[in-house]
Amino acid sequence: MYPILIIAAVIALDQFSKYLTVTRLMPMGDYNVISGFLEFTYVENFGIAFGMFQNQRWFFVISTSIIAVVVLYFIFKMFKKYVFYTICLSLIFGGAIGNLIDRIRLGFVIDFIHFSFFPPVFNIADSAVVVGAIALSIAILFTKEV
Repeated sequence: MYPILIIAAVIALDQFSKYLTVTRLMPMGDYNVISGFLEFTYVENFGIAFGMFQNQRWFFVISTSIIAVVVLYFIFKMFKKYVFYTICLSLIFGGAIGNLIDRIRLGFVIDFIHFSFFPPVFNIADSAVVVGAIALSIAILFTKEV
């Protein structure tokens, strides 16, 4: 069942990258990948996107859990008929769970990817949510499937 594979891959990649960030990057500080363009830097994000709404841990845990259940319902309702929508929702779900694991376990989300032209620092889970949401939005706006 492909949604489970996508979700598991996103969560595994996210959690492994955060493990490497804590064990390898945090002790040495920032790591310049492409000078003036991309660096890895350890950040503890106690808020949501772009650091908004700091220190609302339980609100985020509860709201993310509720939203994840709704998304999971749609994944399993649509996975046979609407493959592209299901892929998008699986990316969103996997990213949400990746960050939820951090919030429950640590009380914050580990972010580490920083592009010089984009001020916020983010992670793999954030990327999966954004890519899934943008692709889903485009599909909803420009197709007549649903």
